[in-house]
Amino acid sequence: MPPVVTVEFVKAFCAGLPRTEVKIIRDRLKFRVGPIVYAAYSRDETQLGFGFPKEERAALVEAEPHKFFLPGPSDMRFRWVCCWPAAIEPDEMEELLLDAWAMCVPKKVRRTVVPRSSRPDW
Repeated sequence: MPPVVTVEFVKAFCAGLPRTEVKIIRDRLKFRVGPIVYAAYSRDETQLGFGFPKEERAALVEAEPHKFFLPGPSDMRFRWVCCWPAAIEPDEMEELLLDAWAMCVPKKVRRTVVPRSSRPDW
C-alpha cells in the first residue's frame, strides 16, 4: 500500500518549518507563521487548504481535479487552494506545504530551509 498523507504527517512536516505555530481555531487545525495561516484542515480533516498563488490555482485545479479544488467563495480573494490530502503523494504534499510556508516568511528564513541554489526564485 503506498504511503498516504495523514494529519500526523502534515503536523510533523510543518512542525519542522521555522516559525510555524500549530493551532486549533474554531475546531480546525491551522498552521501559521505569526498571524498568517499557510495551511488549514477542514473540521472533518478530509480536506486541506493551503497558500498558493492566485494566478496559478485555476490551472492546478484544471490539471488535477481529482486532487485539487478551489476554495469557497469567501476565500477566493486569498492566495489559497484546497486539496484532498489522501489523493496526494507525500513528496508532493511536502513541496506544496513548503511553498505555502515560504509565502509567509522573510527570504532569509526561507533560505535556512532550502538553499538558494536549489530554488533560485526564493
